Amino acid sequence: MSVALVAHCDWSIDRQKRWKCVAVCDGGRWIISAPEPVSDTATLLPRLRQRAKVDGATLVGFDFPIGLPEAYGKAIGLFSFREALQTFGTGSFAEWFMVAEHRSQISLHRPFYPMRPGGTRRQHLFDALGVSTGNDLLRHCERATGDRQNACMIFWTLGGNQVGKAAIAGWREIIVPNLAEIALWPFDGGIDALANPDVTIVAETYPGDVYGQLGIPRRPIWSKRQQSGRQSIGHHLIRWLAARPQVDGTAIRKAISDGFGSDKTGEDRFDATVGLLGMLDVVDGYRDDGVPDDKVIGRWEGWILGQAGTRGPRFSTAWGTAMR
Repeated sequence: MSVALVAHCDWSIDRQKRWKCVAVCDGGRWIISAPEPVSDTATLLPRLRQRAKVDGATLVGFDFPIGLPEAYGKAIGLFSFREALQTFGTGSFAEWFMVAEHRSQISLHRPFYPMRPGGTRRQHLFDALGVSTGNDLLRHCERATGDRQNACMIFWTLGGNQVGKAAIAGWREIIVPNLAEIALWPFDGGIDALANPDVTIVAETYPGDVYGQLGIPRRPIWSKRQQSGRQSIGHHLIRWLAARPQVDGTAIRKAISDGFGSDKTGEDRFDATVGLLGMLDVVDGYRDDGVPDDKVIGRWEGWILGQAGTRGPRFSTAWGTAMR
């Protein structure tokens, strides 16, 4: 695998809460920089590519959904997620990125709902899209695991855990404008196959899953929104760094011990960093990318990088063969 730079972007519809953490390969080691603002999304990918010090791919992770539920994909009659991205915002899908304000506006060509609270119900969405339950609007990677409940379905845009509006922003600002120049994991192939010089790979991430991978317990209860909460679990990040001699985390150690600051964007710097550590474990073979061998996932739904991956070195001599 030839990866020269890995970056993780903690995403938000609020531009002030978009932060990234970057690791650059230099002399056979990963040098992690302190978390920094994402800044102008129109130039984000070129700016990251320019920071690489060796030949290799640029791998960029975003914690917004990249993919669509199979049931919806079948209903709109297109072949794949990539084809859908080329179609949304044009022709009969001209209003696709516009969140419906009233239940009468919901359709397969305008599936996001609601714009604001007040007399809105999830059943309005189910009825308009022709599904019976919310599970039909969940991708496989969004369904409950042993560590978490179902995620919020992408088309429901109300509540603290909604992801639809972030997906709209991410697709319109990052993916669609660069679609012809990027490789979308896992739609265009596995990380190993895509990781070639001058290739920019975009992948979906979920820092919440990485908490468990780092050994961060759910109890005692801690809050990532509070500096004290982030400080209380910082030793798990330090332990990860200590076990990775190929990683230079000097620039983030102070942020970890400080709980990533006391301001409201501290939680975003924290998730940007945690997400990066999870991505590095996949790149370095400590964890499998986790994606099942399933045509539906490769064509429509996508996957979360590293979710349900194998613990332990992927190329460990103790196992004798690659753990895929």
